[in-house]
Amino acid sequence: MKKWIVRFVSLYLFNLVVLWIIGLVMGSVSVGWSAFWASVILTLGTIWVRPAITKWFRGMAAKSASQRTKIGEKLVQYLLVLAVAAIVWVLTVLLSGVGVRGFFWGWVLPPVLLVIAWAIYDAIVGRMEARAGDLYDKALGGRNGAGAVAGTDAAPAIPSPEAAAGRRELHDGLTDEQRKLLDEL
Repeated sequence: MKKWIVRFVSLYLFNLVVLWIIGLVMGSVSVGWSAFWASVILTLGTIWVRPAITKWFRGMAAKSASQRTKIGEKLVQYLLVLAVAAIVWVLTVLLSGVGVRGFFWGWVLPPVLLVIAWAIYDAIVGRMEARAGDLYDKALGGRNGAGAVAGTDAAPAIPSPEAAAGRRELHDGLTDEQRKLLDEL
């Protein structure tokens, strides 16, 4: 439960800043006080709608992947990411009080900014969620929701070789043995 709360709150605050920046940089998008509710919509869209739509679009694109060149496949992947961002942006605008004027500056450019923001968030998510988790533990007086001391379920400061191998496997999906076999080829 703590993990989901920390993830939601950190993504909510990040999205709040992104929406305010979009509102400040682009005169055709008015955010104002609606940013608080729009950030909830954007966070929910990012956590639940984005993966579902991405999976659906990738499934459709995979059917014709063999007919495309390598450059064509990359182009399709980029367009899929932009399409997902556009859908999340449209849902955010329609379900919140964010005002949009102009087609290009209000409907086309903000999804591009969302893709950039998602890339930034993916790069800093570990540190951001760790800091939010520390604040969460402090708010509960040094205890997690189960009543145990917060540090008991934390990862060790020095990762074991098994943990490092697990992280590498999560990164590329290969075990150390598979990686070694590929390197030998």
